[in-house]
Amino acid sequence: MNVDEIDTIAVLGAGNMGHGIAEVAALAGYEVRLRDINEELVENGYDQLEWSVGKLEEKDQLTEEEADAALDRVTPLVDLEETVSGTDVIIEVVPEKMEIKQDVYGEVEQYAPEDALFATNTSSLSITDLAEVTERPERFCGMHFFNPPVRMQLVEVISGEHTSDETLDTVEALAEEFGKSPVRVRKDSPGFIVNRVLVPLMNEAAWLVEEDVATMDEVDSTTTFELGLPMGSFELADQVGIDVGFHVLEYMHETLGDAYEPCPLLEAKVEAEELGKKTGKGFYDYEDGNGADIPTDAGSEEIEARLLAVMANEVAKLVGNDVAPVDDIDEAVMLGAGFPEGPAKLADSAGLDSLYETLVDLHDETGAARYEPADALEAHADEGFYGSDDEEGVEFESIRIEHPGDMVGTIVIDRPHRMNTINPQILDELDTAIDVLEDDDDVRAVLLVGAGDDAFSAGADVQSMAANADPLDGIELSRKGKETFGKLEECSMPVVAGIDGHCLGGGMELAMCADLRVASERSSFGQPELDLGLLPGWGGTQRLQHIVGEGRAKEIILTADRYDAAEIADYGFLTEVVENGELEERAHELTAELAGGPPIAQEFTKRAMLRGWEDTEAGLEIESQAFGHLLNTDDLMEGVTAFMGDSDPEFEGK
Repeated sequence: MNVDEIDTIAVLGAGNMGHGIAEVAALAGYEVRLRDINEELVENGYDQLEWSVGKLEEKDQLTEEEADAALDRVTPLVDLEETVSGTDVIIEVVPEKMEIKQDVYGEVEQYAPEDALFATNTSSLSITDLAEVTERPERFCGMHFFNPPVRMQLVEVISGEHTSDETLDTVEALAEEFGKSPVRVRKDSPGFIVNRVLVPLMNEAAWLVEEDVATMDEVDSTTTFELGLPMGSFELADQVGIDVGFHVLEYMHETLGDAYEPCPLLEAKVEAEELGKKTGKGFYDYEDGNGADIPTDAGSEEIEARLLAVMANEVAKLVGNDVAPVDDIDEAVMLGAGFPEGPAKLADSAGLDSLYETLVDLHDETGAARYEPADALEAHADEGFYGSDDEEGVEFESIRIEHPGDMVGTIVIDRPHRMNTINPQILDELDTAIDVLEDDDDVRAVLLVGAGDDAFSAGADVQSMAANADPLDGIELSRKGKETFGKLEECSMPVVAGIDGHCLGGGMELAMCADLRVASERSSFGQPELDLGLLPGWGGTQRLQHIVGEGRAKEIILTADRYDAAEIADYGFLTEVVENGELEERAHELTAELAGGPPIAQEFTKRAMLRGWEDTEAGLEIESQAFGHLLNTDDLMEGVTAFMGDSDPEFEGK
């Protein structure tokens, strides 16, 4: 079966994950049968699904017609035979207990079509063990969504021992049809990728407190403000549910050994039924207290080293056991856990050799199995997880350069897990990328895009910047952004911004530096800084008024409103608006057209226009000087000859 043959999907389990997955499938256009064991449960699940679709409509992410159509595609059911008969894919989302899931598959097998695919939404249980209770282990795989499925981008597609490549390919394609980013887990291993990294990290945080190495405040301060993770380790445990992490650890301990022994602190919380936010109290108090109130300055290098070392060891085990390659691990953890960088890149940045030595010392000191370095960690220690992934000797982590042909050089902002938000590292890498493309004789025009289809760039990475806010640092950051964006604006080659999705704040300021801007219909624009108590700090207060006029610029900045592509095009900000799905092709086509133009004339034209913004007389003088220079170029003769002969010129920049 391939993805084009899939029409009907059964979702078994109408709880939070189940009705969320059903919603995602319905929004993608599939007929969905949502089933639970009694009317009350399935109707409650449908009600929650209906509420969620309604919220999307309220936020203008769906039209009324789209919302109604999605709801019409979902049928709530209790009868199992009616649910699975005639379906193409069956996604099971029942409680995370091996015996419960195995019992469900024993029943489902009686009624499911012979060629239907089975997918289990499990966070850690063995795909192989579940598949072997069915008569179709080759058509059985894991399809692990993250909570809430409507918002979370990642889907881990997990191979069991018997799963066919065709099944994996089809389920990955289905996840993409759902609008998700699938990452393949190549071998059935407890915790798969994300939980295999996160759960031992939470366990180590608990051990640090249990053994009086650190306080909870110190651990969460380090996790949040030193490592830059979205939340503290204990805060995350509360958010997910301490019992959830604890049960995953129990399973890992049982199947993988003593390195995954649960910390007694976690067990005590579970026994006391203090499970986190869902019970009102966990490591933090959410009923009588203020919840997670993490100090910004309580972190330590020792805690950071231990947490990173444990995390790096898990990455090494996954790589060494062929569960997933290192770049897939980083992508999965960024998408599924919101890490600003993947765990492998974090480890490499800290120095993998140093983290390896940290583990060796801890293992010698304590004898604890969780500190025993993996063989693969030792093998990677000297050179890091990543080899050189560079462009002409320059290494990039948060952007990439592509050469799609037609003398186009593409700069991709590559942080889709963070909506391609811009941080100081991206500014440094963008600065370097401009130099690389300027020096490339095979590139005549630059296309600037964002990775993924959610955002060109949703702005500055305010969360990471605010963590260590200081007025003097803020001034330097503003200057740094202005210099980098100014360098792009002054690039000798034409620059096109291909905008798909959100283009907000600093992302919109970046787009202002392009010569032409083309956007998809679904794109949204705005300068929301004033809503945050800020102002556009990377040149937006000046550049925007040159593009749309002073009045429109003041409206956009002072109201902090959002604008759709058609509205902002009417203001003069966009060169063109194209249908969703056509942006990539059109943006490249437009950039290629510019790349075929006369490079010397283009450079002088840009220089004259840019200087004229600052001083009209100066701009006019540059224009005159350039005009005289161009009269003596080979490109002029090529252009005149081609014009007279009614042919296309082939400019060489001479």
